[in-house]
Amino acid sequence: MSEDYYDLLGVSKNSTREEIKKAYKKLAKKYHPDNQETGDAERFKKINEAAAVLGDDKKRQHYDQFGTAEGFGQGGGAGGFDFSSFQDAFGGGAGDFGDIFDHLGDLFGGSFGFGSRGGRRRRAKGNDLRYDIDISLEEAAFGTTKKVEFSRLGKCEACNGSGAESESDIITCPDCNGQGQVRRTQRTPFGLFQTTSACPKCRGEGTSIKNECRKCDGTGLVRETKNLEIKVPAGIDDGMRLRIGEEGDAAPKNGVNGDLYVFISVMPHKHFVREENDIHLEVPISVSQAALGTNIEVPTLLGKATLKIPAGTQPETVFRMRDKGIKDLHGNGIGDQMVKVVVKIPEKLNKKEKKLFEELGEESKKSGFFKRLFE
Repeated sequence: MSEDYYDLLGVSKNSTREEIKKAYKKLAKKYHPDNQETGDAERFKKINEAAAVLGDDKKRQHYDQFGTAEGFGQGGGAGGFDFSSFQDAFGGGAGDFGDIFDHLGDLFGGSFGFGSRGGRRRRAKGNDLRYDIDISLEEAAFGTTKKVEFSRLGKCEACNGSGAESESDIITCPDCNGQGQVRRTQRTPFGLFQTTSACPKCRGEGTSIKNECRKCDGTGLVRETKNLEIKVPAGIDDGMRLRIGEEGDAAPKNGVNGDLYVFISVMPHKHFVREENDIHLEVPISVSQAALGTNIEVPTLLGKATLKIPAGTQPETVFRMRDKGIKDLHGNGIGDQMVKVVVKIPEKLNKKEKKLFEELGEESKKSGFFKRLFE
């Protein structure tokens, strides 16, 4: 799974646009490629991409539901970024973002606070999970609700996810004195070189456990069965996925749950074939119906409907029944139903039918019908 946009910006799913903007500005300063201490061009691109989506209400809604920004022309995909779309997302022109980098000429003077390294360790996130469901074409067209049951790692209720037998068993890590980090100084030909890394004993938590919880063996996690009702929106197509936020595995030490991704498979229909939002259908008619014209009853997703067949209709003619298709997932109208008529030639004729076809053949000769075909 791709990295979560909310995690990239260090914000919650309930954050306001102003909070997202503030978080972006802080991270943009930190990871801008011109920053020699903490600059990271790839990280900078990902942060921009995340902000461009979460700063736009429609893109954010789509991302929250499907876990992807695909379908909105997101700046060239992974790593791509359309800065103008980010400006529009927060409702301003380029001048409104002039304070993002606060005079790049001061970059090396420390005015951005780059000297503060190794801040608090980001909360761990649990594993994302996948669940596959099959739905009918009608359910894809009109939406549905599905009950699902799956297994996941949940927070241990006995220790409230701490992994300790009791609160008193959670102690300050003696190796890092609760800082979660250790510093190492190494002498080199160029002078002293200092590095900071996560404490190996407590793994950056700042605390350690004296007596582990007996129910979860100190992990803070237990296997559980989860039941959910999944709302499948109208217009969803085969192969799409829905993201159910924070319904995946729980994370150790009361971190953030992973997400549940529900992958959709639309089962084949006995009558219809879907192409984007249009529905295609073949209907047989007789030679006389094609020649004389008629009204026929055809199935649609909404039930039976009448289709007029004009006199002289040729085989393989396709008729369009407007707004009889599938509603667009993003609210951009409704597709049509395309009906192809297949003229069926009788394989066996009774005496009366044979006589009528013979008479029709004679009339065709007299009228010069076949002769005109080759003139």
